[in-house]
Amino acid sequence: MKTFLTQFFTWWNSQTLGTRLHTWRHGKKVGQDETGNVYYEGGIDSEGRTRRWVIYRNYSEASAIPPGWHGWMHHRVDVAPASETYQPRDWQKPHQPNLTGTPAAYRPKGSVLTNQHRPQVTGDYDAWTPGS
Repeated sequence: MKTFLTQFFTWWNSQTLGTRLHTWRHGKKVGQDETGNVYYEGGIDSEGRTRRWVIYRNYSEASAIPPGWHGWMHHRVDVAPASETYQPRDWQKPHQPNLTGTPAAYRPKGSVLTNQHRPQVTGDYDAWTPGS
């Protein structure tokens, strides 16, 4: 019951009821990534291409799509990573969620959210005053 209510009233938890119905009617499962997101295709979009979409495992966060699936979603490649032996490159890092608003967020030196003090002004800047 909780899953039904969550799908009915929220859009950020996995999928809505409308998305579930559309996927059931028009979607063909293409594959699943290592985090549990499921990818579908079916129908034609306004540009004449096959429509592609993802059902997120947890919260809807677009940055959680791995690079191989991102290329497929945006029609950069025609073959889905599930259909080939896709290996990420050495420089590709694993997904890290957006940490803004959490205790692990980036806070540079001098930020009001840190316990550090702002660096002293060195005197190399003179503020403009009217009439000078």
